[in-house]
Amino acid sequence: MTVTRFAPSPTGTLHVGNIRAALHNWLWARKSGGRFVLRIDDTDAERSEERFVDAIRRDLAWLGLAPQAEVRQSERFALYEARFAALVAAGRIYPAYESAQELDLKRKVLLGRGLPPIYDRAALALGDAERARLEAEGVRPHWRFKLDHAAPIAWDDLIRGPQHFDAGTMSDPVIRRADGSWLYMLPSAIDDADLGITHVVRGEDHVSNTALQLQMFAAMGAEPPAFAHAALLTGAEGKLSKRLGSLGVDHFREVGIEPQAIRALLARLGTSDPVEAVDDTALTATFDFARFGRAPARFDEAELAQLNARVVHALDHAAVADRLPAGMGEAEWLAVRPNLHTVAEAADWHRVVEGPVDAEPADEDRDFLLAAAALAATIDWSADPWHALTTGLKERTGRKGKALFLPLRRALTGREQGPDMAALLPLIGRERALERLGLA
Repeated sequence: MTVTRFAPSPTGTLHVGNIRAALHNWLWARKSGGRFVLRIDDTDAERSEERFVDAIRRDLAWLGLAPQAEVRQSERFALYEARFAALVAAGRIYPAYESAQELDLKRKVLLGRGLPPIYDRAALALGDAERARLEAEGVRPHWRFKLDHAAPIAWDDLIRGPQHFDAGTMSDPVIRRADGSWLYMLPSAIDDADLGITHVVRGEDHVSNTALQLQMFAAMGAEPPAFAHAALLTGAEGKLSKRLGSLGVDHFREVGIEPQAIRALLARLGTSDPVEAVDDTALTATFDFARFGRAPARFDEAELAQLNARVVHALDHAAVADRLPAGMGEAEWLAVRPNLHTVAEAADWHRVVEGPVDAEPADEDRDFLLAAAALAATIDWSADPWHALTTGLKERTGRKGKALFLPLRRALTGREQGPDMAALLPLIGRERALERLGLA
């Protein structure tokens, strides 16, 4: 069975890049009838906060990306210790004693010589006596995973295609700090193996991590998952944007973006498929890693806003009733819906219907509106009052087009644009309409 995972660190709230990764994993599991797992990567006790764990859960729920299971790395330390000890015994993890300052100096020297800043494995040359002396002096080691330079690293990425790395050009990664805390690389690989993760879907900034983790899977005798690395998002200006790191669920909710609009955009951003206001069934059916390109995907808030309007235009009353003003029924929703960009804007039109409205007519329209008020008192309001009113006024005054319709709209709604008046006028009703035309 297909099993995907989304693995955020609870050191902050989700931003648009995180949301996209979660969505891709959710869609792939959904398409395959599999499981979508939320893994809270909270091994960094100093930076992880429970309020962010709660926020991640809340945001995923609002986005409609419910996981079938949740695990927390902070509850899995015993498993990490066991795997760590086995890899140390096998010679694939070793202690290193250089300080951060010493490592930085080594990097600068190599760069100054025009060489890649690869760790020189000096720690492997230390004998037992030297290690004992360092530890007796209070030097606590950090721990590195020993790469196998003789083993080629290759995989067929589901988005990027064939990938090849030379382990000899890479530093042995630090997998555990001197204080005993874990870095991302090894616990993540251990979890993927233990949880039966079949597909790891993440951004292309993790490609080099995948190369290292493939050797960790091999060292543990575990079958690696398939990998898909999506191109990173760029801002509307075509460059990597810091703003993308600040756009999250709170922002989208505040400006009235619907979860379906976010899903519809991010599911197809970077693919050859058109971005449309389609439902999850259509998104799932067309989701395919082969459709993604290698070029950075452009995220544009203006495009999201336009897509959101199309989503709103398809929402039925039952889907939004709990977000509408008290007393706003289905007929009123259907009347104003085509003019909305967000559901929240419906409240403005409800105020227009209920009144009062502020309308100051032009001098040349006053007699026309008095005639409109007189006619409105005589027409049949149970049928189609708008067309009855405008047809009668056209015959009596000779006005047509904008000169006929615009003064009426202004007087009845206080606006120059808006929903179809044939739908809106019955909602305003006879008494309010007569009052507004008379006052105007």
